[in-house]
Amino acid sequence: MSAVTRAQTPFIEQMLPPEVYRQAVDQADLAISITDAKANILFANDAFTRVTGYSKEEIVGLNESTLSNHTTPPELYKALWSDLAAQKPWSGKLLNRRKDGELYLAELSISPVVDAAGKTSHFLGMHRDITELHRLERLVANQKHLIESVVDAAPIAFALLDPNGRVILDNQEYKKLVTDLRVKEPAHTVLDGLIPGWREILPISPQQLVVSNREARIDRAAGRARWLSMTSSVIGMHSDCADSYFCAAGQPGLLLVIADITNLRDEQERARASALQAVLAEEERTAAIREGLSATIFRLEEPMNVMSSAISVLQRRDPASAAMLQQALSGSREHMEALRQVIPQSPQEIVVSVNMNEILRDVLEVSTPRLLAAGIVVDWQPASTLPAILGRPLQLRMLFKALVDNAIEAMNIKGWKRRELSLTSELNGDCIVVSVLDSGPGIPQDWRYKAFEPFFTAKGGSGKHIGTGLSRAQQVVADHGGIIDLDESPSGGCAAIVEFRVDGDPI
Repeated sequence: MSAVTRAQTPFIEQMLPPEVYRQAVDQADLAISITDAKANILFANDAFTRVTGYSKEEIVGLNESTLSNHTTPPELYKALWSDLAAQKPWSGKLLNRRKDGELYLAELSISPVVDAAGKTSHFLGMHRDITELHRLERLVANQKHLIESVVDAAPIAFALLDPNGRVILDNQEYKKLVTDLRVKEPAHTVLDGLIPGWREILPISPQQLVVSNREARIDRAAGRARWLSMTSSVIGMHSDCADSYFCAAGQPGLLLVIADITNLRDEQERARASALQAVLAEEERTAAIREGLSATIFRLEEPMNVMSSAISVLQRRDPASAAMLQQALSGSREHMEALRQVIPQSPQEIVVSVNMNEILRDVLEVSTPRLLAAGIVVDWQPASTLPAILGRPLQLRMLFKALVDNAIEAMNIKGWKRRELSLTSELNGDCIVVSVLDSGPGIPQDWRYKAFEPFFTAKGGSGKHIGTGLSRAQQVVADHGGIIDLDESPSGGCAAIVEFRVDGDPI
């Protein structure tokens, strides 16, 4: 004994009369019975009669098996008597029947009483009716199973994050996202794209992370982009530690509901791509007219400048001829000015927030027919997430379409076998870097700067290829504060590298 020594026990027993022991057992709220070694009941307290419905006079002398419903598995009884025979206490649940025939579930504890000779003389049994507790436990278990089944069968992904950002609950759709996106936690990937500073906000102020139907695009190196719509809410959670029993406060969790809207967005993208293709085709046609007329005016100004010089010489020698020539020159300049007036103007776009991956995806969508016709294999390796930059979407699409068109033309040579186009985007420090690499003939070193001169082309020239449109491309890059450079690709072709600062400042 710990608090009371054995030497003190007789003294305590003298202080407590035997009647106190009987009253304590009789008035206990727990059903207590004492049997002989054969389980015949010798004593039952008041709680026992309340639970079983038998009075003391009726139950004393009967065997404990009187209470059994006889549906308990035999293996349970074998284990019970095996433990008792070894003078070990046994605890378990038995299905019993009250005097009125009503069934109840009893949580039972039986202890052998050993006499001075070391033999089991009696058994002390204590049990309580746990029928209602069992019903509530089953109800909770059924509801839990039902909720888990519904959540798992739901066509949308669920993820519950604790204040540290750990996913502590998810469903089957969420596990599918793990496989499809090839990331450890899709919830983190989506939050990184929508709310970059969420990790610092979550433990302090999770309410700031509550959003509704926010869409995130997840680009993958292998496979089409995935569009996910996220709705989040704060869920109150309570600690299961013992020391939190009297504390109502708990730490909230963040519940994410993630729906895959890729098919819906694909339908929208197809419609948008058709409209975009028409806009880009119209802009290309307009740009071709603009460049053609500008080139014509540029070429015509050379002989007109010669005529102007000739007039200056003739005014001293032959004023009449000089006057006629001046009249013709003035008329020509009027016609040239009229020609300038009809040159289509570049579209005036407003500056908006732009996702560079979406721009590149649009260009690939529009260029797909040409790529397929030329038998070009595309390696599209976008960054999974990119910060948005301020820019003019149509101009940026024209920029990268010009680079892709030049790459297609470079490789679309009769007899050219290797036809591969690599398009990548990445975040390098505070810059977004886009690379367009082809496996064509490449560019001579001394042409890499000439390629950006207006009207420069080497088509049909020396076997090396530089297409048109690069001067326009350079102008778009400059308008957005970026830089463009031409280099040799790993395959020996051309590599066009474009860089933009995320903050929009010029590089």
